[in-house]
Amino acid sequence: MPDSVANPDKVPVGRPYLIVLGNEKGGSGKSTTAMHIVVSLLREGRTVGTIDLDARQKSLTRYIENRRAHSLNKKLDLPMPIELVVPKSTLRTSDEAEADEKQRFEEAYLQLMDKVDVVVVDCPGSDTFLSRLAHTAADTLVTPVNDSFVDLDLLARVNPSSHKVEGPSLYAEMVWKARQRRAMADGGSIDWVVLRNRVGALHAKNKERVERVLNELTKRIGIRHISGLGERVIYRELFLRGLTLMDLKEAGGIDGKGMSLSHVAARQEVRKMMDALNLPFRQAEKVA
Repeated sequence: MPDSVANPDKVPVGRPYLIVLGNEKGGSGKSTTAMHIVVSLLREGRTVGTIDLDARQKSLTRYIENRRAHSLNKKLDLPMPIELVVPKSTLRTSDEAEADEKQRFEEAYLQLMDKVDVVVVDCPGSDTFLSRLAHTAADTLVTPVNDSFVDLDLLARVNPSSHKVEGPSLYAEMVWKARQRRAMADGGSIDWVVLRNRVGALHAKNKERVERVLNELTKRIGIRHISGLGERVIYRELFLRGLTLMDLKEAGGIDGKGMSLSHVAARQEVRKMMDALNLPFRQAEKVA
């Protein structure tokens, strides 16, 4: 990563702030979360770029393409990010491929550096060299997980009887190493936020146990856990139109039906999520 990466505790000056969405398991709502972060920042008046590191699926990029098409079709003036895709290298040896991918990633970052305030990076749902590069460069790392022990296995090994944490997972160890590399590279730190998606509204034993494990992981591996997006049909409907909940008022709802009370409640979830991310440049503006 370029040497211009600075301390993320400060408002970014001269470079974009990097928000990385990382999770090595699929189905956690990573790209949907990324798009809602992107559009929320755009609607606050910020310029945003995206780097999609999953050149095969391209879920975030497809979301943005759908947004552009819907905007033209419905004659809507929707705010748009600058989107880039960084594909995996096709070089034969691992050393050559990693050097090639490092160069591609840095070139994408430099291409956006003087054009945007924030860069949102969507990582593939697997362990790749590009993903590890992005994790090391992150100012804020967002790991969406469903509220279950299936997804918590991504973060830690949990005893099935006592529900005590027995040790970090391979992904948690990878993030730990990324934090060490970042500290050695420029003295910066990575704010690791675990985003609890699809949290049930009703109190349940499983929900309580997940909460206890996450609280233990907060002390052991230095995460913050916050509430994210609920289990709502609306999120599935928005993708094909490239819309987010932050667009529904301007777009007249889905198919011109206006916003329901459920949509309003879901939009409030997104706003709470954005506040809970504690992005330093947003907090600095509030203080000012």
